[in-house]
Amino acid sequence: MTLLRSFLFFFPVLHLASHSTGTITSTSRANETDRLALLAIKLKIKNDPQGIMSLWNESFHFCRWEGVTCGRRHSRVTILDLSSRGLVGSLSPSLGNLTFLRELRLANNSLEGKIPPEIGRLFRLQQLRLDNNSFEGEIPANLSHCSKLQYLFLPGNKLFHGSLPPGLGVMLPRLQYFGLYGNNLAGPLPVSISNCSRLGYLELGMNSFSGKVGINFGDLQYLYKLNLELNSLGSGKHGEMDFIASMPNCSSLKGISLAGNQFKGVLPVSVGNFSPQFQYLYLNENLIYGSVPSMIGNVVGLIYLGLSYNQLTGTIPSSIGNLQNLQILKLEGNYLSGMIPDSLGNLSFLSDIDLSNNRLEGVLPLSLGNWPRMAELNLSLNNLTGNIHKQLFALSTPSLSLSLAHNQFSGPLPAEIGKLKALVQVDLSENGLSGEIPSSLGDCTSLQIIYFGRNFFQGSIPPSLQTLRGLSNFDLSHNNLSGHIPRFLEQFALDTLDLSFNNFDGEVPTKGAFANLSVIALVGNNRLCGGVPELQLPNCTIKGSKTHGKLSIALTLVISIGCALVGLVLGLGFLLCWCKKRKDVQQPGSMFKEPFLKVSYARLFKATDGFSSANLIGVGSFGSVYKGILDQEGGFVAVKVLNLQIGGSSKSFTAECEAMRNVRHRNLVKIITSCSSADFQGNDFKALVFEFMTNGNLERWLHPNNERLDMQDSLQHLSLIQRINIALDVAIALDYLHNRCQTPIIHRDLKPGNILLDHDMIAHLGDFGLSKFLPEPSNPNQSTSSGIKGTIGYMPPEYGFGSEVSTYGDVYSFGILLLEMLTGKTPTDPMFQEDLNLHKLALTALPDNIMKIVEPILLSDDEEELTPAAAVNSNRCEARRRDYRECLVSLIKIGVSCSVESPQDRMDINNAIHELNSVRSILQRTRD
Repeated sequence: MTLLRSFLFFFPVLHLASHSTGTITSTSRANETDRLALLAIKLKIKNDPQGIMSLWNESFHFCRWEGVTCGRRHSRVTILDLSSRGLVGSLSPSLGNLTFLRELRLANNSLEGKIPPEIGRLFRLQQLRLDNNSFEGEIPANLSHCSKLQYLFLPGNKLFHGSLPPGLGVMLPRLQYFGLYGNNLAGPLPVSISNCSRLGYLELGMNSFSGKVGINFGDLQYLYKLNLELNSLGSGKHGEMDFIASMPNCSSLKGISLAGNQFKGVLPVSVGNFSPQFQYLYLNENLIYGSVPSMIGNVVGLIYLGLSYNQLTGTIPSSIGNLQNLQILKLEGNYLSGMIPDSLGNLSFLSDIDLSNNRLEGVLPLSLGNWPRMAELNLSLNNLTGNIHKQLFALSTPSLSLSLAHNQFSGPLPAEIGKLKALVQVDLSENGLSGEIPSSLGDCTSLQIIYFGRNFFQGSIPPSLQTLRGLSNFDLSHNNLSGHIPRFLEQFALDTLDLSFNNFDGEVPTKGAFANLSVIALVGNNRLCGGVPELQLPNCTIKGSKTHGKLSIALTLVISIGCALVGLVLGLGFLLCWCKKRKDVQQPGSMFKEPFLKVSYARLFKATDGFSSANLIGVGSFGSVYKGILDQEGGFVAVKVLNLQIGGSSKSFTAECEAMRNVRHRNLVKIITSCSSADFQGNDFKALVFEFMTNGNLERWLHPNNERLDMQDSLQHLSLIQRINIALDVAIALDYLHNRCQTPIIHRDLKPGNILLDHDMIAHLGDFGLSKFLPEPSNPNQSTSSGIKGTIGYMPPEYGFGSEVSTYGDVYSFGILLLEMLTGKTPTDPMFQEDLNLHKLALTALPDNIMKIVEPILLSDDEEELTPAAAVNSNRCEARRRDYRECLVSLIKIGVSCSVESPQDRMDINNAIHELNSVRSILQRTRD
């Protein structure tokens, strides 16, 4: 027997037996009090069969009656409140017999089944609360017979379905509080709700309502809260935001949430007419476009402004600085541009601001340090530049999350960051920050997450960081850090520790996180040793004990003096020999500023198994590249052996040595050493040894070699986001060569075969055999007769007319490379004849025919990724698909702008980086 079917005990009447054994018998003489008490017992006996007598007494708290005494025979129940009683079961049709009931509260139980239609007989009912149960089916249509209902609250049942009757507002005109949040109701919102002139609270969010909102909210003078979030409202047509224009007439309105729908249109200027007591505006995740109206600054009572993940453009209006009560500002995931207005610094109550994933640019206003209550600040994924000024770290709050990642910030990190004592999370990754990590960071003792990867930090890890006992995620990857890995990191309960691609040396600790390979990342630090065996690092040299060192001091002094005398004699002899051979060519190995591993021909011969064809991984213009293992260091290397029979190969070797000794960057292939000696037959031998790149070159990924199917079995195609990341890596490498080296370097041979991919698919630019230093700014029109200047198809047209090499030439090659990555066509494809080339193909396709030239695999990726979302929300899926197409158009435009014929008209490499970052931000948003 289900739980509330105990209403049947009213007909016939039941009473409790004389002994409290839980036995229920029938009698015609029981009064109304007995019947209601039995009802309470029956409801609770499933959970507490021993508590019958106590429930008898409690029953007076469950119900209220009309009548002078509780014992009066004709007492009539008016209020039944059984909320939060742990009830299970379903409602009985006998519920309809309680015709004097005014309030029925059964909230926060585990009741299930359908609401019986007999509920429509409760014509005196004013309040109905069935929230947070498991009722199912449709809401009974004859509930409309309860015309006196003022409070209808049915949220959190999830199994309710069907639609609301169109005449709901006419049938229930006295509604003041209407809540159906968190169900599965569908269909349009009844326009007749406008007839509920007393309605103050309307909460219909988290359902599946759809269509246009036709309610005239201007007629709801008492409305103070409107929640329609997380539905499918809106049809994706323009002008669907017009209904907001009537809302300022609701003088009591305090908050609106329309988030997570499909409303499309311009945000009406009338939002600036809301009353001073209006506090909350949630419009996140819609299709709102246009600019943020400056009139928004008139709503001075606003506490929360949420417009994130729409299609807003233009600048952030400075009038937002007038919102003196604003605490939360959410504008992330739009297309906002321009600078961050200084006026935001006026908002002293602001605690959470998110401007990430936009196109904001320029430097940070100094006023941003005027936020005493700031808890979360996110400016990531923009094009912000300049230094991170120390004023930003004047913030002081109980907890703080700071993210400035994926921008173009440069310069050192101010020591004032240590003032953020309550800092919990800081993300500065993917910028151009340099200098040392400030030791004052150790003063931020609440830090749990540090992301400093992909910058230019140098020096060692400060010892002061050992105070950060709560640190769980620590990323310093892809910097220029050096020194030993601190042992205090062993004591931290780290979830991730990424120190990869730096210059750390010495022994790797073995305890704590260092014993778990799933937690640590140390690749790209070639001078590390020791650690747990699974790291497969070389053994460290064992130092003698302190005692032995003390005992041998005298012997060491004697030997040192003797060596000094011998060295003096040998030095004089060496000086004479050097003077005699001063015209000889200097060994390339001596060009390097730091000591490099010395290797001989014999060692390289052994490392590559006699330069076996099985180890051949590439053939270039001046030689071949082999995969090998250096026996002492362990791990794979790439050995580039010059073919000295080819003219210019020796010059290429010298050029590459000279270039590589002057550069160091995370997106350049790292050289290990060089070898210039003789082979076993006495012939000259020259080779360069590089760090091995697990995923080969980009050529292999864009155009798989059908003759080597064994290499391609596990090779997957590159997704669009991977191609953008690779293009960004290459562009950043060119920016470093052109603008950040002491002497600018022109690569001159940028093509897929010279772009190598590591284990994490990070791109590294290699092969500097044709590179050239620029002692002074180049003139692209200056003529020269120098030799080879690049590869056909990637070489800029001006080089063919004798112009001097320049940074403009590398930009041209980059543009062609980007177009090749998007179209899958090489610049020497047979289809390019007469005047047609890759640049012109892309140019003529802009903007409407882009999909005809893009590599088909990228379009199929788009469909596969968005198909699951279509089942949930087809309009939202279409919006994301449109964003994906716009990303492709933007990328083609970048490639075309970089590869125009006139050198001076080509896009600057810095601008290309900014544009690529913006496209990547948009694409990442479509995937969320």
